[in-house]
Amino acid sequence: MSSSNPRFAALQAIAAADYQLQKVNFTETHMKDLFGENVFSEAVQRERLPKPVFKALQKTIKQGAPLDPAIADTVASAMKDWAIERGATHFTHQFQPMTGLTAEKHDSFMAPTGDGKAILEFSGKELVRGEPDASSFPSGGIRATFEARGYTAWDPTSPAYILESPNGATLVIPTAFLSWTGEALDKKTPLLRSMEALSNQALRILRLFGNNEARKVFTTVGPEQEYFLIDKNFYYARPDLINAGRTLFGAPPPKGQEMEDQYFGHIPERVIACMADCEAQLFKLAVPVKTRHNEVAPSQYEIAPIFEDSNLATDHQMLVMEVMRKTAPKYGLACLLHEKPFAGINGSGKHNNWSMSTDTGENLLNPGDTPHDNAQFLVFCAAVLRAVAKYPELLRVSVASAHNDHRLGANEAPPAIISVFLGDQLQDVIDQIEKGAAKSTKQGGFMEIGVSVLPKLPRDAGDRNRTSPFAFTGNKFEFRAVGGSQSIAGPNTVLNTIVAESLDYIATNLEKAKGQGKDINKAIQELLPVLLKESKKVIFNGDNYTPEWHQEAEKRGLPNLRNTVDALPIILRKDSIELFGKYKVYSERELQSRFAILCENYVKTVNIEARLTNMMAKTMILPAALRYQGEVAMAVNAVKAAGADNAAQVELLKSLTATIGEFQKAITSLDHALAHHASGDVHAHTKHFRDTVLPAMAEVRALGDKLETVVADDLWPLPTYREMLFIK
Repeated sequence: MSSSNPRFAALQAIAAADYQLQKVNFTETHMKDLFGENVFSEAVQRERLPKPVFKALQKTIKQGAPLDPAIADTVASAMKDWAIERGATHFTHQFQPMTGLTAEKHDSFMAPTGDGKAILEFSGKELVRGEPDASSFPSGGIRATFEARGYTAWDPTSPAYILESPNGATLVIPTAFLSWTGEALDKKTPLLRSMEALSNQALRILRLFGNNEARKVFTTVGPEQEYFLIDKNFYYARPDLINAGRTLFGAPPPKGQEMEDQYFGHIPERVIACMADCEAQLFKLAVPVKTRHNEVAPSQYEIAPIFEDSNLATDHQMLVMEVMRKTAPKYGLACLLHEKPFAGINGSGKHNNWSMSTDTGENLLNPGDTPHDNAQFLVFCAAVLRAVAKYPELLRVSVASAHNDHRLGANEAPPAIISVFLGDQLQDVIDQIEKGAAKSTKQGGFMEIGVSVLPKLPRDAGDRNRTSPFAFTGNKFEFRAVGGSQSIAGPNTVLNTIVAESLDYIATNLEKAKGQGKDINKAIQELLPVLLKESKKVIFNGDNYTPEWHQEAEKRGLPNLRNTVDALPIILRKDSIELFGKYKVYSERELQSRFAILCENYVKTVNIEARLTNMMAKTMILPAALRYQGEVAMAVNAVKAAGADNAAQVELLKSLTATIGEFQKAITSLDHALAHHASGDVHAHTKHFRDTVLPAMAEVRALGDKLETVVADDLWPLPTYREMLFIK
């Protein structure tokens, strides 16, 4: 094998590698002692802050009280001392711009004294506010190139933490990111606004039920993260993976996932070593990761945390992705978070397990043992159903991206049609309410296994549905359409806001009935059937993958926004602007900026992929095909010169030549598509890339993949699916 071929060079490197798997010693440091070690947590705050300052800060964190500026210097001093003791030399305000990633600028604690020495300083002003360049991040027109000022604002509800590095450490302070004019330039600020909006409306409902103890309602999230790990030598030999995050070429392997032997299978040694390292780092940062396992596709895995407050869960989710990306290379691996890195097998989602909980610890979506007579649960559940039924298009646009378009609607992901699965138990209760009143609840009972040594196992009252985009799973709803590389901030901002609107609607109706002297339970009994009748169209407990459901959904009037380009205009629709404006989550200008940013992101993503496709086709695949064509032509002439029948070789040459010709024509068509841009607004450009560039790319890929199946293996330059997915 010639090492000049990048594919064979990768294979040789893998074969020669002797990975020294690093050992995380959980016998010396127990997980419970490791957990939160690098976090300026409540326990650390209690220990290091004066009692009045600690109480004031906790009031802000737990009850949403305004931050008292007078305490900032004291908190900053304690935070600095704690961080320096843990090896920190710098601090940074970390924020979440509209790139979908995190951003940070590091500043040293050091301050020269003028006499050739220095002291370490960190003031309350530096803690509370930073000033990065706002014009260098996507702003959708909110900030022009010459208008640079932007601000980061300390988010005290997400604790600061220490990020370790080989040389020193950094104190990381989670922050919001705002323009000089006050608009949100990030994903955190609207999320915090939406959480506050939902809390205000949920408290109105709780007060009607006589709950005067709860002071705040949190939305909680437990995001499951799917991802791929492949050998980094393969990764470096694939320009498409490096620059686009997904393979733009690749013929189907002889074996894929059809044997169903990957899911929950044995985790390879190198992979589990990497997982354990990631988990140890995340434990230190108080990220409550709980589950790890093989996913359905070969070389695909999952990590899942216990649920947390939505804002903290979002910050932690960004940390999970970053820790996995930077840790994988230590084990000779590359972590792929793209929604569809490999065609023809499962892509990666991020199942968003969402619920509502009071500051006293009550889960408002817990049905209890008898949900039929749990009026409070039924009201909150009905609010969610109404929200999804009224605003399915907003949920769809919240997960829209060029990446996720390759996944949604495929047989491993929910379709683009937003519907709700309730399960047998809850569906039965809903049906009873519709008919008049709910008087009973289905119980699961026990399973008779038929093996004497095994105990009777309790059976849930309803099955699970893995095809539903929005499924009730016992005490929460699982929004399964969120993409693997996506920040969960956007989907949860939308979900919180639409549920806040439904809670507002319900609270207004019940408060009006109560004001008229009506018994609150009677008012609920009258309102619930109306709500459920309005929401019924979105409830579906069957197989969401079938063509029959798509036909049924169309009859019900459910929208089917099949791709991002179709979904994006929903952002600027009048009812969207009114909804987000009413609850002060997004201003109209902020929505316009999001529309522009998402359109530009779609165009840039597809443009990068198309240029990569063009480059790889011309410089890697076509030369390999032409070399093979030359070898076949020589064989044809050699057989003819020997006086033997060369008809079979001639047919091979004709077929190969025809495919190469078609491939070159497809490349020319892609060149043309890239050279001719649409006129009009930014959305017109997205349509051009969807309708012209993507089909041209698909044609080049189809022919390139066809060539992979006929060109001599020793000439093929790209690591193949059969290698990348199965060499572990």
